Amino acid sequence: MERQELETFLTLAEELHFGRTAERLLLSQARVSQTLKKLERRIGAPLFERTSRVVRLAPLGRQLYDDLAPLHKEMEAAVARAKDAARGVGGELNVGFLGAGAGTLTAPILALFRERSPGVEVRMRETQFQDPLGAVRAGEIDVLFTCLPVREPDLTVGPVVINEPRLLATPVGHPLAGRTSVSLEELAGETFFGVVNGAPAYWWDFHVPPRTPSGREIRRGRAVASFQELMTLVAAGQGISPVVASVEKYYARPGVTFVPLEDVQSAEVALIHRTAGTNARVEGFIRAVRDAVEANGGPAAY
Repeated sequence: MERQELETFLTLAEELHFGRTAERLLLSQARVSQTLKKLERRIGAPLFERTSRVVRLAPLGRQLYDDLAPLHKEMEAAVARAKDAARGVGGELNVGFLGAGAGTLTAPILALFRERSPGVEVRMRETQFQDPLGAVRAGEIDVLFTCLPVREPDLTVGPVVINEPRLLATPVGHPLAGRTSVSLEELAGETFFGVVNGAPAYWWDFHVPPRTPSGREIRRGRAVASFQELMTLVAAGQGISPVVASVEKYYARPGVTFVPLEDVQSAEVALIHRTAGTNARVEGFIRAVRDAVEANGGPAAY
C-alpha cells in the first residue's frame, strides 16, 4: 500500500467526511476520492458505504482499519524516535505543574513522551501561585502546566489540557456551605484572599475576582502563597475562595466544603514554554501533549 493510500484511508475512516479528510491531508476532495477508488480496486471490494448524505465504514473497511491503525501509530512513533536520535535528543526535561497539572492526562502524556524519547529523563516539579511563571522564565523548568490566562510576550501558550468548572471553597458551617450553587454576585461583602508576590494581577483577578459581575467590591484579606495555605485558612474560617474543580479532588480537607459557583468562566489549564527556549526535547513534549489530548477527544474535564 502506498503511503498516500494509507493516510487517505485512515483519515477518512476517522473523519467519515471527504471534505474534512481533504482539509487534514491538504488535498482536493477529488484527489481523496481518486486515491480511495485506487485502493479499493487494489483490495478488490468497497471499503466504505457512501450515499449523498452519509459515509460509513463497510465491514471490510472496519477490519482493515482495526488492523492498520495500530501499525501506523507504531510506524509514526518509530520515525519520531529515529528523528530524535538523529538530532541527539537526550538529557533532561524539567516539567513544571501548578496544582493538579494535566490531571488525568498526565500519565498518558508522560508515557507517550517516554516511548518516543526514551533517552530523555523527565523531572517533575511543583510550582506555587505566589509566582506561577517565575520558574519557567528563569529556565529552571522547560515546560509548565498552569492555569490560564497567560498573556506574557516572552511565553507561548500551547495545547489546552483541562477545562474545568469553578467552585467556592467555604468553611463547614458557613451560611453558603449548604447551598446547591452560589452566584458570584452574592459574594459582595465576603472576604477572599490576596496573593503573595509575583502572580500577575490579571491572573489572580481571573481566579479570585475582586468584584462581582455588577461591579460590587469583594474584600481581600490575607495573602496566600499555595493551595495548601489557602485551604488551611478557609478551614480556619479566615475567608472563602473561588477555586477550580480539581482542588476538591486533590486538596480537600476536613473543615472545607465546596459549592458550585455560577456566573464565572470555566478555567483552562495549558502547557506553556519560553518563546525563545524551544529545543528538540521541548518540541517533542509539545507533540506528545497534542497527541494525548487528541486521543482523549479533547481537553480533560472535571
